[in-house]
Amino acid sequence: MSKKRRILFVSRELIAGDLAYRLKNEGCEVKLYIEGKDEKECFDGMIEKTGDWKGELGWVGKDGLIIFDDVGYGEIQDKLRSDGYLVIGGSGDGDRLELDRKYGQEVLKACGVEFSDEFETKPFTINSALDFVKKNKGRWVFKQDNHDEAVTYISEREDGSDLISILESYKIRFGGSYKCSLQKRVFGVEIAIGRFFDGHDWAGPLVFNIEYKNVHNDDIGPLGGETGTLMWYDSDEKKKLFQKTLAKLKPHLQKSNYKGYVDVNCIVLNKNNVYPLEITSRFGSSTNETQSEIHNSPWNEFLFSVAKGENYRLKYKKGYAINVALTVSPFPYRTSDERLSQKGVDIFFDKGLLEKQLPHIHFEEVSCKKENGMDRYYIACNTGYVLYITGTGNAVEKAREKVYKIINKIIIPKMFYRTDIGLRFVRKDQELLNKWEWI
Repeated sequence: MSKKRRILFVSRELIAGDLAYRLKNEGCEVKLYIEGKDEKECFDGMIEKTGDWKGELGWVGKDGLIIFDDVGYGEIQDKLRSDGYLVIGGSGDGDRLELDRKYGQEVLKACGVEFSDEFETKPFTINSALDFVKKNKGRWVFKQDNHDEAVTYISEREDGSDLISILESYKIRFGGSYKCSLQKRVFGVEIAIGRFFDGHDWAGPLVFNIEYKNVHNDDIGPLGGETGTLMWYDSDEKKKLFQKTLAKLKPHLQKSNYKGYVDVNCIVLNKNNVYPLEITSRFGSSTNETQSEIHNSPWNEFLFSVAKGENYRLKYKKGYAINVALTVSPFPYRTSDERLSQKGVDIFFDKGLLEKQLPHIHFEEVSCKKENGMDRYYIACNTGYVLYITGTGNAVEKAREKVYKIINKIIIPKMFYRTDIGLRFVRKDQELLNKWEWI
């Protein structure tokens, strides 16, 4: 009998925690380390966990795989690879590509991606951002230098007065030296192009994905990371969006021995112009959960091949995939106010739903315990990201129908979610992107 593959999964805040659970269900031996204080109790009763991932290096060995699902571990990954371990997730330079937005855009330009200096990301503190917006009236996008999307603000007023008001509020809350960035607001169709990279070459097909970030339908309300995703795969490397943006990063990724998923989020302005907003150089949430919906090949086979730099023909579903996040308070905000927390609240699935639909139900901040011989699933964190529900179809509407049919059979007290994921693409964006020949 062949030895089970061993996988050591290192996570800060469970960006791809569901992947660890799926690898276990594929028959791998998995040990999960969670650094984030708030997320420590997630996946209790579901995956074997460890409080010291470095102490597990002997267990995983150099035949096993180490997965990092977040930025901040890049230099550690570089060192582990140089020591002979199989590692996937990113690199030291990959961390910088994402966290230092100005550097990321400089690299894109150096690689031949064309866009106007007018739209470059500029680093600021809140104090210097306030001075800048007061002197340079217009619509600006304020971004933080971490994962707290709820702090991001996209101004609406031509004179920037709404952003000035927000920045004055943030100055009181975070201090004037809080690091941030500003971009000039760009109007167009937002779409990301991603792909896995194995240190030498691209691995797997192109990944087109459209993020839905606002909390409410029709892109109303505060930003909340990703509240939903539309995604599809394409094996045609000649697609214009790929060739004009991500494909040009190949020499840079080779130089840093990058191994993992990377994408460039863009605004397509018209037939000739695309503006890259930012680079994401890690597993994504809810990107990863949507990829699980599309993949027919086992994750462990694909990830081991990427880490080894070996060719692998990934089998995947054709058509479109939809992902909808099921959330509770205090999402999209992070707060220590326990009155807003739903931690400990049960998740109720219709009888037989998990057995029939588990491939389409993705756990984030969830744990499980046996009570009276039954599995009791409950919310195990304070931040409010609970589940993702996915589905595929030849048409977007077919995928939507499958997803919302499952959601109707799940009850999480006080949960909320968007009911329009994919509709913006169907009603407007798809026609424009096809007309302009980007996809």
